[in-house]
Amino acid sequence: MKIRSPLLRGKHVRLEPLEHRHLDGLTAAATAGDPSLYQWTIVPQDRVAMQAYMDTALGWHEAGTAAPYATVREADGSVVGCTRFFDFAYWDWPRGHARHGAGLPDVGEIGYTWLSHEAIRTAANTEAKLMMLTQAFEGWGMLRICLLTHAKNLRSQAAIQRIGGKFEGIIRANKLAPDNMPRDSARYSIIAAEWPEVKRRLQAYLDRA
Repeated sequence: MKIRSPLLRGKHVRLEPLEHRHLDGLTAAATAGDPSLYQWTIVPQDRVAMQAYMDTALGWHEAGTAAPYATVREADGSVVGCTRFFDFAYWDWPRGHARHGAGLPDVGEIGYTWLSHEAIRTAANTEAKLMMLTQAFEGWGMLRICLLTHAKNLRSQAAIQRIGGKFEGIIRANKLAPDNMPRDSARYSIIAAEWPEVKRRLQAYLDRA
């Protein structure tokens, strides 16, 4: 059950549903800067690896468990990174409930997010998160979004906490790190009731960017 993932357009960037046509742009974005920028996140460093990375994301999309996006700069149409919704879960709502049979995800995660060296520390990530969370809570009516980051990535953890993400704990050895060692992840979540305040905070950060 492949979910429809709409184009998300902001002032600084737009999020285009990932397609094979993004391959060269993503490869260029990933390899244009210092690879050490990606010490916390696996970012493919050649075209073959990027193709495999995209194939996995598109396969998850076909299976209905993810919605991957390419991050594109509005000013010139350059691909500057990517991100995705994933680990979608669809609850077994009873007949008669408004969400029964709707085919919309109830919970999920945002991750696999990285930006080119020139887009890091710009408004791109803040605006992308605002658009994605708006789509999740207002477009699909989701009830919860998780955000995981490397347990050693204190900068990312602080950023999630600043917008109102709630810390849930450390998940030990839950995925592969860029150094090919098991990664411990700090897990945060935002639920639907918290979304209005998170939205206000994100918009305030974006206004100051």
